[in-house]
Amino acid sequence: MAKTLTKKYNIVVICFLAAIAGLLFGMDTGVISGALPFLSKEFQLTAQAEGQVVSALMFGGAVGAILAGWLSWNIGRKYSLVIAAILFVAGSLICAVTPNVTVLVFARVILGLAVGIASFATPLYLSEVAPERIRGSMGTFYQLLITIGILAAFLSDTAFSQAEAWRWMLGIVALPAAVLLIALLFLPRSPRWLAAKGRTKQAEEVLQSIRGPEDNVEKELDEIQDSLRIKQYGFPLFKKNKNFRRSVGLGVLLQIMQQFTGINIVLYYAPKIAEVAGFASTAEKMWTMVIIGLVNVLATFIAVGIIDRWGRRPTLLVGFVVMAIGMGVLSLMLSIGSTNPFAQYFTILMVLVFIIGFAMSAGPLIWVLCSEIQPLNGRDFGITVSTATNWFANMLIAYTFLPLLTWMGPALAFLVYTILNVIFIGFTLWFVPETKNISLEHIEANLMAGKKLRDIGQPVSTH
Repeated sequence: MAKTLTKKYNIVVICFLAAIAGLLFGMDTGVISGALPFLSKEFQLTAQAEGQVVSALMFGGAVGAILAGWLSWNIGRKYSLVIAAILFVAGSLICAVTPNVTVLVFARVILGLAVGIASFATPLYLSEVAPERIRGSMGTFYQLLITIGILAAFLSDTAFSQAEAWRWMLGIVALPAAVLLIALLFLPRSPRWLAAKGRTKQAEEVLQSIRGPEDNVEKELDEIQDSLRIKQYGFPLFKKNKNFRRSVGLGVLLQIMQQFTGINIVLYYAPKIAEVAGFASTAEKMWTMVIIGLVNVLATFIAVGIIDRWGRRPTLLVGFVVMAIGMGVLSLMLSIGSTNPFAQYFTILMVLVFIIGFAMSAGPLIWVLCSEIQPLNGRDFGITVSTATNWFANMLIAYTFLPLLTWMGPALAFLVYTILNVIFIGFTLWFVPETKNISLEHIEANLMAGKKLRDIGQPVSTH
């Protein structure tokens, strides 16, 4: 177990392997964008049926996130990810051989369960194994792998689109899922989960195996144990402690903010947006998807580089400003109409500006913050609620966007998301704390002391 890993086994490697779950998340999110036109053609799907196929993943994600809280507490973060990997393999293979839309929707729900569990357990695992000095950067691995997964899905969709091979588009996800399943067998368990279960010796062994000489393992273990002295957790703590309710509420708000930026309408319906912008051919629409996916990946590296230097709060503020500008100009261009090639390319450029804003900020940072702000004894419950919120909001947007587009028209539809991004700037200023270089235990101490939410990332007072 833990002793098979030594201090020479870099924590970056451990976090990267765990974050492969994000790759699968991204692939299952992105693959439907390219496959949907061919599915619609083969199964004669209506707009409502298309929405059901897309949103089935989100429904499963919400249910998976709710189940993940129980799983993560009872069997641990690592083995929750093992279950997710098995579901990824099964769901992908069923998608590939589906005889009809009903089975396809069922398989997408299975994949959603996997994504929901992974989206809960992976940020939690990463925040609990990474030392605080690089916790933000390691947390962004998850979002980075999501963006790489989306790009990989867009590339495979483009390759398979020549033969309209949508079954291969959907089934290819089983390969990285099998890689994740094998990798998980060699990763350590979360030291914080082990300590919470009274397995202090094992927790210490894991910390010794994944920390370097500059880290004070004894001090970290003492801080973990200090935070465990209150024996309440989960829903009982939520009912009893108003400060815990505040952190849960902030987690819910953060996930709503992330989803209502409009990111997933861009990812799920990229070909549709390209068509509205004036790109009519299949090749043009598919390559628009690839460019969006590539920019999404590259911009996430910005977050990796700045999150532990700039901090969470300033990065979020910059991101929401950039997203508001990109979405606002996109709305303007769609209202004017793409009457020439320059206008068409400029419209897509504004989509890319929006993608950059999201990928450098709200994409990775919301997951990092949601894993940082919850007290240890209520972390599973708090992240369950916030992750389920993410998926319900995601499902709502995926299911309603095409009807919204039909009712309001593209310009007004994107104007709505512009206004929301402006509102989120204010929410960030008022509610979001700066948690850079502050231990999870100190964040918890500030929260339970009743400090304002935006101040819980400040150093703990010694008097």
